[in-house]
Amino acid sequence: MQRSLVLIKPDALERGLAGAIISRLEKTGLKLVAAKMLHLDKTLAQRHYAVHKDKPFFESLVGYITSAPIIALVFEGDKAVELIRKTMGPTDPSKAEAGTIRGDFGLDIEHNSVHGSDSTETATEEIRLFFNEAEIFA
Repeated sequence: MQRSLVLIKPDALERGLAGAIISRLEKTGLKLVAAKMLHLDKTLAQRHYAVHKDKPFFESLVGYITSAPIIALVFEGDKAVELIRKTMGPTDPSKAEAGTIRGDFGLDIEHNSVHGSDSTETATEEIRLFFNEAEIFA
């Protein structure tokens, strides 16, 4: 049984897309086991995106993700990471197929509506940043 973190980003919340995104993820058969709405501070955002700290877009990404509230979610199920990545589509919405979250809702590579863990190892680390075990309901 795998778990994966999903973040519904500011652009999706501002456009009222949270319910549609959660619904699409639940339709994969995965179980929603944790959820919270929060406004990321710069420190948490930098820790979450630390893998990109040496890339030119890092500061812009941190600025964007901290600009407005997000929803953090944990989904659980067989092949959770793979299913979520497939449902989200590629990071760049212009390369995402219609029917994927990013293909249908993403505006551009930064404002792509959703983040999902890219591996089971990353998922474990990311989930720990946003949730403690008492906040996850299996």
